[in-house]
Amino acid sequence: MSIRLRFTLLYTFILALTLTVFGFTLYTIQAQSTLDSLKRDLTIGANRLADATLKTGSPDFRPTLPPDNGQDRPPLPFDEFSSEQEFQAFPEREIARVLDPNGNLVASPFGREGDALPLSDEGLQALQIGTDWWQTDTVSNETMLIYSRPIIIDNEVVYIAQVARPLTERNRSLQSLATTLLIAGLLTTLIAFGIGWLFSGVTLAPIHRITQTAKAIGDERDFARRVDYAGPQDEVGQLASTFNAMLTRLQDAFQKVEHSLEMQRNFVADVSHELRTPLTTLRGNLGLMRRTPPMPKEDQVDILNDMVDESDRLIRLVNDLLLLARADAGRNLAKEAVDVLPLVEETCRQTHLLDPKRHIQMDVPAGLQILGDHDALKQTFIIALDNAMKHSSGEININAKKQGAQIEVRVQDHGNGIPPEKLQHIFDRFYRGEEENFIPGFGLGLSIAKTLVERQDGEIMMESEMGKGSTLVLRFNAIP
Repeated sequence: MSIRLRFTLLYTFILALTLTVFGFTLYTIQAQSTLDSLKRDLTIGANRLADATLKTGSPDFRPTLPPDNGQDRPPLPFDEFSSEQEFQAFPEREIARVLDPNGNLVASPFGREGDALPLSDEGLQALQIGTDWWQTDTVSNETMLIYSRPIIIDNEVVYIAQVARPLTERNRSLQSLATTLLIAGLLTTLIAFGIGWLFSGVTLAPIHRITQTAKAIGDERDFARRVDYAGPQDEVGQLASTFNAMLTRLQDAFQKVEHSLEMQRNFVADVSHELRTPLTTLRGNLGLMRRTPPMPKEDQVDILNDMVDESDRLIRLVNDLLLLARADAGRNLAKEAVDVLPLVEETCRQTHLLDPKRHIQMDVPAGLQILGDHDALKQTFIIALDNAMKHSSGEININAKKQGAQIEVRVQDHGNGIPPEKLQHIFDRFYRGEEENFIPGFGLGLSIAKTLVERQDGEIMMESEMGKGSTLVLRFNAIP
């Protein structure tokens, strides 16, 4: 069952229940109201009849005993029973009777014995003790509401006044009301179902579009699609906005994954390319060493030296790859206070051994402390100095200073500089300029440095100007 149908059925059920309660309440109120109105009219009529009876004759007329012949007295017509105007002008719609205390008919409009109205034994007993009595009964195939009240003189019940009205008209009106309410309720419910079905379709249309969009994205992997929604920011609008925001995050994540996969493919291709050359050289030299007759000793020495150089190159490449892999793997780096001056001095001393003729100028004040990992910082400074020595032949300057909550370390060389179109790629793995193929290395140093710096919540960038040299800028969080 669709949510649209469930919403429509729920709305229709609530409306039908409301209409049922309303109809039942209205019917009950109407039934009670008409009954109360009848009772008021009958009470007024009975009181008038009782007053007129009290004005009739004297107490000697009280029919407490049967006649001398032992037979019941026949009922009298109203015009013989009393000359009071009330008996002559009694409303036609009301049926009036006068009974004796024993419940025998005394007077009726026409004085017929068959004019007696029903009176139960329980009602007669109640009347004899002075209590009014209401009774509903069938008279001549017609339902009647009968009201009986005692007429009391000197604390003695002398007569019983009975007034009745048929309930046919009232019952017919109530039946008509019930039929009208039932038909109107059914029609209203059917119309409400149709309107609810249409409105729920309009309301749930954005959800349907969300479903279609999600399905299309899943089939086409197009995370650039969005849900079109121009309605109010209600629950559906918030759902559409949330879904679009989620698509934006998914698109970013998908692009990052695609970029990572592309970098991985490029990385594998670059590694394969870098490994192929020394391995091919080693395999060729081994083939030369197996030649028969053997090569001259001088040639064998050259081949062995070449094989040692290629083996060293493979070792350096593997070490760089292992270092890069550890940095990418998210190895936890320490967050401790590291003194900048001793670390820079130690790094410069070790780097100076690679080229004793090069001069490294330091300008690092004492007391600077970086919040980071000692070994990772040292590796980063070594890479920075090694990169400056490879790409320049003059003096290298390294200086540090505190800027706000950060410590900035700048490593400057005085080489030829980096063209702007290549500057944006210097941190890419295995990236090397075409004119730099003669410079030893694999293009991994700055990639490793970038990963290590960012793992310590730092920043790294390269500034360069053609003909004046380049400066590697490193920024780390300082110890307050």
